[in-house]
Amino acid sequence: MRSLAAWLEFIERQHPQSVALGLERVREVLGRLAVSFAGPVLTVGGTNGKGSTTAMLESILRAAGYRVGLYTSPHLLRYGERVRILGREADDAALCEAFDAVERARQHLPLTYFEFGTLAAAWLFARERLDAMVLEVGLGGRLDAVNAFDADCAVLTSVAVDHVDYLGDSRDAIGREKAGIFRAGRPAIMVDPDPPAGALAEARRIGAHLLLLGKDFGYADEATQWSYWGPAGRRAGLAHPALRGAIQVRNAAGAMAALDAMRAVLPVGMQDIRRGLANVTLAGRFQVLPGRPQIILDVAHNPQAAEVLASNLAASGYAPQTIAVCGMLRDKDLAGVVRALAPRITRWHLAGLGGPRGASAADLARAVAATGVTAPVREHANPAAALAAARSDARENDKIIVFGSFLTVSEAITTLDPRSHG
Repeated sequence: MRSLAAWLEFIERQHPQSVALGLERVREVLGRLAVSFAGPVLTVGGTNGKGSTTAMLESILRAAGYRVGLYTSPHLLRYGERVRILGREADDAALCEAFDAVERARQHLPLTYFEFGTLAAAWLFARERLDAMVLEVGLGGRLDAVNAFDADCAVLTSVAVDHVDYLGDSRDAIGREKAGIFRAGRPAIMVDPDPPAGALAEARRIGAHLLLLGKDFGYADEATQWSYWGPAGRRAGLAHPALRGAIQVRNAAGAMAALDAMRAVLPVGMQDIRRGLANVTLAGRFQVLPGRPQIILDVAHNPQAAEVLASNLAASGYAPQTIAVCGMLRDKDLAGVVRALAPRITRWHLAGLGGPRGASAADLARAVAATGVTAPVREHANPAAALAAARSDARENDKIIVFGSFLTVSEAITTLDPRSHG
């Protein structure tokens, strides 16, 4: 018998690589687990927007009365955030039981941390006999562990250049990899307004039922409300999703297109959609904390997400100073993220992140300098120190924006509320 902390430490050591793409290991263990789902599977992939879209799907389906399982990654504070059943995080005992089932089934076959966790989530979902499962793809699509499960409907939120060591160095190549979650004859929802040719070609090659934003579904965003149109008709007078930022309307349209495509097996009503979008929550996505100075948390860690963050900041009202607390992983496009946000930032506090992938504050400082930023820059050992310095700098009407990595936002939350890990 192990605690959850001991299990997580154990599964981190079971494969020599943190990322080892491929489905053979997962499929072999899945066969031994004899997992089968009672309800349909909706898979969501993409560079950005996955977390928001999965959260909206879960919220709308739950509002309609369905028993839903949600699998996402990574987590901010607790591993249980990754596995939600009926709207609640899986508790430690359930996760330990699932890890034990996977450990017995794998028979010394090496699994990565993500593969182990994906199989454990599947085991829990199968045991609960849920009405629907919403699964967020981890990295890429075609060779990601989540793709071991055949999606009844797959959503591709966006395609940008990221994880080039694994996915390719162009949008076409990356799009083709991400479109690997589509299935022949099944709905494939393309939410990116400029879908790369590689993704379109792959969807058509396998014969997926492709639904494109602007052609098969779409939306119109107005000042106080928005409207949607899609395979099941038009829905007007919708309130904006509870998640902040203009991009969330596009994500909501993608979620609604997926539900339109699944209406024969998962029908939802207009009130379900309204209630689901009104009640959706997701930590770390332009999350504005109460109090003054205003602190905003955002896990944006690539240039596309940073551009959305910059747009959200521009729309969020004037502040005398907008102070950045930034910590990133060094395999990300540091300069690209800084460049996207630089026009909005008046002062930078750069934080080092630990671990083999963490960028030091000096690494970030070089990236900032390379973009020609003239705003003041200070370096700190970690996000907690950077946040403390930013709060010391800030006055009541200023904004502090914490971004760059899930790790940065997680440490900030823990610093602000030490009880949050409980």
